[in-house]
Amino acid sequence: MSKDYYSLLGVSKNATDDEIKKAYRKLAHQHHPDKKGGDEAKFKEINAAYQILSNKEKRAQYDQFGSTFEDAAHGGAGGFNWQDFARQAGGANNSDYYRQGTGNFDFGDIGDIFGDIFGFNRKGRARKAKASDIEASLDIDFMEAVFGVEKFITLNKTVVCDRCTGSGAEPGAKIETCSTCGGSGQVQRVQNTFLGQMRSVGVCPECKGQGSVASKKCTKCKGLGVHKEDKEIKIKIPAGINDGQAIRLAGQGQAASGGEAGDLYIHININPNSYFHRDGFDIYTEEEITFSEAALGTTKEIKTVDGDVNLKIPAGTQSEKLLRLKGKGVPYINSKGRGNHFIKVIVKTPSKLSRKAKNIYEELAEEE
Repeated sequence: MSKDYYSLLGVSKNATDDEIKKAYRKLAHQHHPDKKGGDEAKFKEINAAYQILSNKEKRAQYDQFGSTFEDAAHGGAGGFNWQDFARQAGGANNSDYYRQGTGNFDFGDIGDIFGDIFGFNRKGRARKAKASDIEASLDIDFMEAVFGVEKFITLNKTVVCDRCTGSGAEPGAKIETCSTCGGSGQVQRVQNTFLGQMRSVGVCPECKGQGSVASKKCTKCKGLGVHKEDKEIKIKIPAGINDGQAIRLAGQGQAASGGEAGDLYIHININPNSYFHRDGFDIYTEEEITFSEAALGTTKEIKTVDGDVNLKIPAGTQSEKLLRLKGKGVPYINSKGRGNHFIKVIVKTPSKLSRKAKNIYEELAEEE
């Protein structure tokens, strides 16, 4: 039975791309298997849902076929199963390798299929692997989220070796052509599939695709080109960021020898504020006034994120009425303008009255 990907991500069928991405990031952070209390099975389900709904073509096909989406993806009853083909040919993530619902294989992507299965690109060159991404969380204060801030975090991660600059060779060592691959950075191998034997090209295990090896390995990284160390990273948090959002720092993940570095994802947690309450880009506070102030009107000094301002409360204001300070809310991310600051007016009932005050209220009650 087909799973409801929208329900898995907790979004409606009319959700925008940004809403889907935001929901995915939040759930992925919550269920990540490396996190305490994480759920690997749930994490995989969330990723599978995001792979479909984040792709316009796949999402449209999923919306069209509904519960028959998976059958269509498999080619229908009695049809040739391209998922099984991809799986038997090399165990790749086959969800990207067929065009769902049409019954026709997308031969335009065939180079990518075999590239992912056998480790080479369309030009026949060995593919250099991308290193792993890193996910981390960062707590910031309410006001830091409103106006933005720069933070520094320290991560223990793989970095390019500063002694050999990633080459894996000891400085001054002779660089020689790799004898295993003859300098091509590739080696051929044979795999048995249900179609018979298939020759493939992969990254040379000796030179890691570089085509050359050093006569003496770097003494600091042992020839790996990378090593682990603590690294301080500066993070620029934009004004207006909301709780649960993530910041991507390209190339700040794990480093790879001769390959592309992974990315760093920082998930932002905003500490609550005892006075200000945020809803989207708007801010809400409460202000108490007396009966007489409500009836006659008054001016109150109100605390805002920009400092104190004078708020005019009109005569006859009812309890729980919302008054607005336009443009005193949270800045919009990457655009001009700000939300608003809303003040809920609470008319406070006195618990004790002096004799004089009681007489006044009695006279007022008689007049009413």
